[in-house]
Amino acid sequence: MQQMHLKQKDLVPYIGNKSKVSEVLNRKINLSLSMITNLAAALHLPLETLIQLPNKPVAR
Repeated sequence: MQQMHLKQKDLVPYIGNKSKVSEVLNRKINLSLSMITNLAAALHLPLETLIQLPNKPVAR
């Protein structure tokens, strides 16, 4: 957000509403698939930037 000079209100069209944006930024909720695709398309970001895969233990 800082690099693109975005404010919280700038994310509303891609995430939903002001309170939802706040919850995402405060890590209370995760981005949904639709939020991820909206943000990636609008901000020209690779999907991998917005997707965080869960850590899996290494199989032995």
